[in-house]
Amino acid sequence: MPNIIKDRAIVADDYHLIAEVGSFPSADILVSLEIWQQQREQVLAHPYKKGVVLKPDQHPELIADDIGSFDIIAIAFPAFADGRGYSYAVLLRNRLGFTGELRAVGDVFKDNLFYLQRCGFNSFAVRADKDIDVALQGLNDFSVSYQSSIDESLPLYRRRLVSA
Repeated sequence: MPNIIKDRAIVADDYHLIAEVGSFPSADILVSLEIWQQQREQVLAHPYKKGVVLKPDQHPELIADDIGSFDIIAIAFPAFADGRGYSYAVLLRNRLGFTGELRAVGDVFKDNLFYLQRCGFNSFAVRADKDIDVALQGLNDFSVSYQSSIDESLPLYRRRLVSA
C-alpha cells in the first residue's frame, strides 16, 4: 500500500480506490462520485469505512445530503494551477460541517501542503514522483499566518489583541 500524509505523519493508506462499478473488497473503500451515485445503497451497506472522490467540476453540494455517510472525502487536484479544491475544502468544513478526513489527491507536493492544510485538508496523497518525507516538511513552511482560515479563526492582529 502506498503511504500518505495524515494528521502530520506518514502512514499507510488503508483505502482501496474503486475505479469501476461492481463488488467491493473487504476493506475501506474510496469511490468516485459516479460510483456513489450508481451504487449508493451498496456503498452505504459496506461494513468498512467509506468515502468519495470529487473532481474539480463536481461541486460538494452534490453530496451535501450524504455528508454524514462518509469517513473521508478526497478532492482531486489534476493540475497545480487548479484551485477549485481549496474552495471545496472550505465549503465542506464551514458550510457543510464535514469533520472527517479530508484528503488532497493528484498534483499534491511540498509547495502546496501548507496552504491545503489551512483550507481544511488533514490528509495528502503526495504525487508519486515526489519524496513524501520532503513533502511533509511543507506543512511547516511558515510559523505564523496573518489571515484567518479553517486552521485559525482569527487573523494575526486579532490574536495579538487577545494575547496582549
